[in-house]
Amino acid sequence: MSVTPPGPIGDPLFGNGRQFADDPFSFMRACADSYGDVVRFDLGPRETYLLTNPADIERVLVAEAERYRKPNFGDDAMDRLLGQGLLMSEGDTWRRQRTLANPSFHSRRIGALAGTMVDHTEAQIAEWEDGEVVDVQLEIARLTVRIIVSAMFGADVTDEEVRTVQEKLEPLGARFEPDPRRFLIPDWVPTRENREFDDAVATLESVIDGIVERRRGTERDPAVDPAGSEGVAVSGPPGDPDGDLPMDLLSVLLRARDRGEQTDENLRDELVTMLLAGHDTTALALTYTFYLLSKHPEARARVEREAAAATESGPPDAGDAREMTFTDRVLSESMRLYPPVYTLFREPKLDVRIDGYRIPEGSALMCSQWVVHRSPRWYDDPDAFDPSRWTPERRSARPRFAYFPFGGGPRHCIGKAFSLLEAKLILACVCSRYELAYEGPDLSLRGSLTMHPDHPVPMRIRER
Repeated sequence: MSVTPPGPIGDPLFGNGRQFADDPFSFMRACADSYGDVVRFDLGPRETYLLTNPADIERVLVAEAERYRKPNFGDDAMDRLLGQGLLMSEGDTWRRQRTLANPSFHSRRIGALAGTMVDHTEAQIAEWEDGEVVDVQLEIARLTVRIIVSAMFGADVTDEEVRTVQEKLEPLGARFEPDPRRFLIPDWVPTRENREFDDAVATLESVIDGIVERRRGTERDPAVDPAGSEGVAVSGPPGDPDGDLPMDLLSVLLRARDRGEQTDENLRDELVTMLLAGHDTTALALTYTFYLLSKHPEARARVEREAAAATESGPPDAGDAREMTFTDRVLSESMRLYPPVYTLFREPKLDVRIDGYRIPEGSALMCSQWVVHRSPRWYDDPDAFDPSRWTPERRSARPRFAYFPFGGGPRHCIGKAFSLLEAKLILACVCSRYELAYEGPDLSLRGSLTMHPDHPVPMRIRER
């Protein structure tokens, strides 16, 4: 057996970078179909290895997680945007930050945030008019920005701040779209793309700074935590000096800064990470869910019935969301077909061997949700929308990491429970009142940090 995995031949300068940039989704699936469980290709300054077997992915993310780290691609843009926030930090820094953030994502606290999620949703959809057409991606992103700021920052965000965040997402996303030429141009070169990216980051940081300034001096006031307003006290871990103080993330971080455990830069990195990751992935998951429901009226009718039941006695809560079992399957199927995070990267800290192949230290490993979620090895008719895949019997028949939209292992997404509750409550509120019908072109996708539609997602709103 060769010690080097098979893979496509690239050109001398860009390797396979042009093929990947043209259509990363088709390229990755073609590699998996042609070359098997481990595929080698060249995306620029380092060797890249695509893993397509759930057993190998589980090994990297869970069983041997300590052998791998988040890779440094030699691109200062990621550091400029997210710094040492929870998504990008490593080692003791990551463990300290995760410990600080855990109480903010405690299950009891998340359940107590249902009222906040519903209030923001009801306020926004009350602005919709029967028969109008909206870009559902922009509408839901506007909503999830408001929810994450309220739930995790203990603050309200102004209409102007929401517009500012949305306006700057485009140049931020464009900077991370695959482009093999980018490795030839240093980040300090004042190209239009680099200037727009730097301006977007500076603007986003100014929004965060404004929210922090409004919150200064309130980090010990229980009234700022929307979960506390529901009468649910969530304490930190045993021995935590915060005790029963408010556990919204910004309050936690401000108190840690006062104790000398965080700098202003650390705090900003965490908040930028939370704002971007905390609203974008949920908004995308719902965008794709509304698109799929529009294409499958029988599934939409079942979701509408569950939504009507959840809202029958008043605003839905976490208990009502737990009863929405078919809606839960629809969300799972939506995130299978259209995972907002479509690939994860890891880097071996030393040479490793996977399926008999040597993977050198410092190379890039791709664990792609897009590829595995659509593999015929794990799913019958994998490109079809079929919520019944998620009955307990069918789900248990598949390998654990045949489905991993939230990652896995020690670094699984801390906001998973928050995102799923938020998505189900938004669906309950929207689908109990409105029917959304897609009126756009065939869905086209583009890859960046997350997987976005490559065009507006227009939907006509009809009152039920």
